[in-house]
Amino acid sequence: MRKFNVKVNGKSYEVEVDEVGGSSTVAPAPAPAASAPAKAEPAAAAPAKGEGTPIKAPMPGLILSLSHSDGDAVKENEKILVLEAMKMENDINATAAGKITYAVKKGDSVDTGAVLAYIK
Repeated sequence: MRKFNVKVNGKSYEVEVDEVGGSSTVAPAPAPAASAPAKAEPAAAAPAKGEGTPIKAPMPGLILSLSHSDGDAVKENEKILVLEAMKMENDINATAAGKITYAVKKGDSVDTGAVLAYIK
């Protein structure tokens, strides 16, 4: 991910661009413009500190809702949370049966591969 400042009609905007293919050299990012608003970064992937089978985010997104409370029993393939990605609501299901412990909360932004919950 590279950040750029773009000026359009005299107004400065900060943009982030994913690089697809090409060389792996990265030029240093320019200093942000004073008028560019600060952007919140998505939460980093949670460290693997829970016990049990980790349930990981298949894509970056926003946690809209949790379907259970910590310690609840869940069945395999049962919905455990809703992840919004690209304006679509995606049900995330349990990959095993057991008791769930969430590593995220409603409103969290997550990256691909972030641990969402553990099932023990």
